[in-house]
Amino acid sequence: MTDPASLATDPLFGLPLADLWFGLLFFILAMFLFLDGFDFGVGALFATREDADEREQLLSAIGPFWDGNEVWLVVFGGAMFAAFPAVYANLFSRHYLLMFAILGALIVRGLAPEMYEQRHDEAWQRWWGRAFVVGSLTAPFFLGMFTANWLLGATTIVTLPGLVVGLAIVALTVVDGVAFLRLKTRGDLREDLRTDGYRALVAYLLLIVVTLGYVYGAAPALRSALFSAPVAALVLATLVLAGVYAAATRADRYYVAFGAAAGLVFALVGIVAGLMYPAIDRAGGLTVETAIVSTLPLNLMSIGAAVLLPLVFVYFVVLYSAFSGPIEAGESY
Repeated sequence: MTDPASLATDPLFGLPLADLWFGLLFFILAMFLFLDGFDFGVGALFATREDADEREQLLSAIGPFWDGNEVWLVVFGGAMFAAFPAVYANLFSRHYLLMFAILGALIVRGLAPEMYEQRHDEAWQRWWGRAFVVGSLTAPFFLGMFTANWLLGATTIVTLPGLVVGLAIVALTVVDGVAFLRLKTRGDLREDLRTDGYRALVAYLLLIVVTLGYVYGAAPALRSALFSAPVAALVLATLVLAGVYAAATRADRYYVAFGAAAGLVFALVGIVAGLMYPAIDRAGGLTVETAIVSTLPLNLMSIGAAVLLPLVFVYFVVLYSAFSGPIEAGESY
């Protein structure tokens, strides 16, 4: 830890590097929630499909992407460890059971589709199909619990706001998954998904209202941040984006709906960051300035991030460009 006065200042943005890393950390989290979010959403929607060909379409749609999308979770953990090691140690030690639950759910979510494809026995596919759904539902649910506990400084694993935010994240991933699948599929499946998207969007908005109501009523330390200009703007943006998503889904503007789903994810993560700042570990009494590493490693990490992050983006551009087309029934990439 270092004296805030000694922090390096970025000459381009005129902001302390500590603040830039705080923003980068939440940007990485948003990228994971957006990209792996539609994978989770597809897994949740898998439970609504009885037709074998439609289930194969769903698995084929995310097949090239899901393991690459998880890279952002690794980057998130690495960025927190490198820039805010005290937060990493305190936060993960307090909620290590949630961390193991998230990892376990991700393992099940990743293993299940592979096992599902190994045999065409009905009982076998039913079992692994259910495992795929469970992993896809529990991973974002536990991530939501972790995020809420981090924001509120909770020292226990199971909290009421954690449960509500967990459900909100699940609903948001379904919104994301519907938008992605309507880009990737054709025919009756694409039309059937429209209703799922509407329902998930309404559920998400209701759960977010409950969460913000809790923050206002039961978290006085966050109340002033709730009415700050950035957070208020992001809440308003959420309502606008929800309207855009609904209208674009109704009008079959698939890319617009997908962009609106991405905006909803980034708005939510921005709201969390806005409510949290300048604290970064409320339970541990750590702020962004007191938790950041010393200036030399911070500068070195900033140089490394400036080099490596563009390479990560290039990888994802190549990946999504290579598998950009739709999936027809009975086909795969």
